[in-house]
Amino acid sequence: MTLTVTFLIFLLVAVAGSLLGLRVWLRPKEAIERVTGLSTVSGEDTPAHPSLVLHELIKKLGSILPVSPREAGAIQKKMIRAGIRNPNALTLLYGFKVLLGLLFPIGMTMAVANSTADPSNKMMAVLAAAAVGFFGPNEYVRKRAKKRQKQIRRGLPNALDLMVVCVESGLGLDQAVVQVAKELDQAHPEISEEFAMLTLELKAGKRRVEALRNLADRTNVEDLRKLIAVLIQADRFGTGVAQSLRGHSEFMRVQARQTAEEKAAKLGVKLVFPIFFCILPSLFVVTVGPMVVRIMRDLLPMMNNL
Repeated sequence: MTLTVTFLIFLLVAVAGSLLGLRVWLRPKEAIERVTGLSTVSGEDTPAHPSLVLHELIKKLGSILPVSPREAGAIQKKMIRAGIRNPNALTLLYGFKVLLGLLFPIGMTMAVANSTADPSNKMMAVLAAAAVGFFGPNEYVRKRAKKRQKQIRRGLPNALDLMVVCVESGLGLDQAVVQVAKELDQAHPEISEEFAMLTLELKAGKRRVEALRNLADRTNVEDLRKLIAVLIQADRFGTGVAQSLRGHSEFMRVQARQTAEEKAAKLGVKLVFPIFFCILPSLFVVTVGPMVVRIMRDLLPMMNNL
């Protein structure tokens, strides 16, 4: 079993090294030229920065992995929700998946090579390391998107109040969005970035309804979807935007108060398990412990003498 595992690891490392050598290191000047945009035809050698070489290497690895268009579209949408809008982000993500999927099992193999564990357990550890390395970047993107959505949800009430003030002071909806994006740049950069993107889409000629729906799809935040639905209905039926925003602001305040009351009502139930498993044992030790010690020290010897 050990010989088979060693042979498989050697074969994996040999194939990976051969592919990297053929696709990247065989013609390094062309890779540097594509990254830097400089020509290497002249006799002078172009200095290669290590970060550029690593960047090109990860892109090469990402282009090796076959990806279905449906999966690529879903992952691209998740990366946009995470705030990653680099055109090469998808290729880099798959490059990191391939790189970590090779490095993690190699490191795990070196870690368990001299251990006395069962060979099957070693093989399972190597496979688990490969799975963690391959699926780890996806989990990172998911966590980052979830954190960004939480930040947008937290900054939305302030943005809505500021938008109400801007609209009621005489500004139009587009100018109010620009002002909110400018004022919340430091306090809530996530929602400021999304509003700035909305402004750019409006300046590019998109209809307001389409730009607002794109904002809802990019963020996937339920509270923001409700706000956008209110704005679309106000724009469609010709109602006052200030009145609609004021009513939605009151609704969000009531909803936030109800959510806080719900969490406070659940607090007593959630405290049962920490109290039962953490506090009650300590109370038993403090209250019953001295009595147990006294019984073992005085009563048991007395019973033995009888």
